[in-house]
Amino acid sequence: MGWVQVYDPFGSVLLSTLVAALPIVLLLGLLATGVSAPTSAAIGLLTALLCAVVGFGMPLDAALASAGYGAGFGLLPIGWIVFGAVFLYHLTVRAGQFEVIKHSVAAISPDRRMQALLIAFSFGAFIEGAAGFGTPVAISAALMIGLGFSPLYAAGLALIANTSPVAFGALGTPIIALAKVSGIDEFTLSQMAGRQLPLFSLIVPAWLVGTMAGWRGIVGAWPAILVCGGSFATIQGLTANLHGPALVDVAGGLGSLIILTIFLRFWHPREIWTFPDERNKPASTDHHHLTSGKVIYAWVPWVLLSVAVFLWGWPSFKTMLNGGPADRPNSLAGVSSLTLAVPRLDGVVYRAAPVANVPEGSDRAAKPEEAKYVFNWLSATGTSIFLASILSALWLRIGPITFVKQFASTLYQVRWALVTIACMLALAFVTKYSGSDATLGLAFTHTGWLYPFFAPLLGWLGVALTGSDTSSNALFGSLQRITAEQLGLNPVLIVASNSTGGVMGKMIDAQSIVVAAVATNQDGGEGRILRFVFPHSIALAILMGLLTLLQAYVLDGMIPLPPH
Repeated sequence: MGWVQVYDPFGSVLLSTLVAALPIVLLLGLLATGVSAPTSAAIGLLTALLCAVVGFGMPLDAALASAGYGAGFGLLPIGWIVFGAVFLYHLTVRAGQFEVIKHSVAAISPDRRMQALLIAFSFGAFIEGAAGFGTPVAISAALMIGLGFSPLYAAGLALIANTSPVAFGALGTPIIALAKVSGIDEFTLSQMAGRQLPLFSLIVPAWLVGTMAGWRGIVGAWPAILVCGGSFATIQGLTANLHGPALVDVAGGLGSLIILTIFLRFWHPREIWTFPDERNKPASTDHHHLTSGKVIYAWVPWVLLSVAVFLWGWPSFKTMLNGGPADRPNSLAGVSSLTLAVPRLDGVVYRAAPVANVPEGSDRAAKPEEAKYVFNWLSATGTSIFLASILSALWLRIGPITFVKQFASTLYQVRWALVTIACMLALAFVTKYSGSDATLGLAFTHTGWLYPFFAPLLGWLGVALTGSDTSSNALFGSLQRITAEQLGLNPVLIVASNSTGGVMGKMIDAQSIVVAAVATNQDGGEGRILRFVFPHSIALAILMGLLTLLQAYVLDGMIPLPPH
């Protein structure tokens, strides 16, 4: 028979919404008040299970199964990515090569603003385009902590920078998923996102610098900010509108990184900006003794990482690693990727109207929700990072005993972070399968003509809940289209805004907060990071809401026409 989700179990929209919001509010509230991340995540998960079973009537076995499903997803692929990035960083530190990287970046510019633009924004955008799913935050934050940024700023800046590229991350996966669930043409959605996000790609670099150095810092660095954001925004807009979603961030991030690096060879800020606690320290001159050979040698592990992550993200290569297409399997079929139906959950849960299209005369969607855990150990992004770590160890002449000791040391270091990520993803999956996430989303649909302002905020909520723009799009894409058509709004704009608004929630989702804390070695610092980035997330989401509102009623000429 299955179980059909109920979105207003208490017969009161307000009460049902408050109960649905309780687990995530409790989780973020505990984090913000200094409760440890593992404890906060465990309490949030237990609350979500209680709300699902008692409040929304979800069968207990299905609720527990959804928690287990989410925990498995938290460990692979998310936890595996975090471990791999931290492991590679520690290998380069152990080999003494991160000092060379630090001085080579200082040779481009010792100004912390320039370093943040290069690493957090440009390089982070490239990694987002190639892999997504938390990889750019882990890698950028680890690089910046190694460069000498304070742990809080390394984490916070990596999170803020990981916004405008996210909708096109992992070779366009969020837009591709959004097209699939909404039934709107993929290229049209790419064009719409490419007419919103470039404006924010101009804003975010300035936002980064302002977060570090205030308004005066922006004034002193505006040429570099304009080059960084302008080059990325231009490539992002053109690629999204002329080519489609797949290579937007890869091209934009790489182009921005190269253009900004060349620009900084000819232009330098009048005053070198560093953090206050660095200003009484003598400036290092070690970079004057670096040779090109030493710099290249030190950067090879990160080049290997970039190549491996990009290759693993390429659809045809990923398909090959997963055993080949269904009609032409290769020797890896059934070995490198195992699909396991989650007992007591797969095929049990049905979505209902208005979240899903329901056949006339029925109370449920035509098909139940799938719950299949894909154990793709070879094609997982974390595996590409681990392979880069092995190759880097060979390149850096790190022996097998040292390699194994560092592996064990890193695993011990991130053990509680992995538990936390597993609990947080378990919470996200419980809210998804219980339907409480849809209850939260439906609350936004009561806003009438103001809905274009709230549509991006629905995407923001989805990412804050699930930790993924792709998951938020899969969750709310259909609901956004149904609501747009009911209100007489352009569905292309409203559906695309789910993804473009969602990116602003990426910096506050619990998964990203934990990833940033682990990468910067801030055990117990999740609450500080959350308090640091939360106002930025809210402000940027509101700006996206205002832009969508303008495009709905004033700038409607910016909305692309769907193909005939």
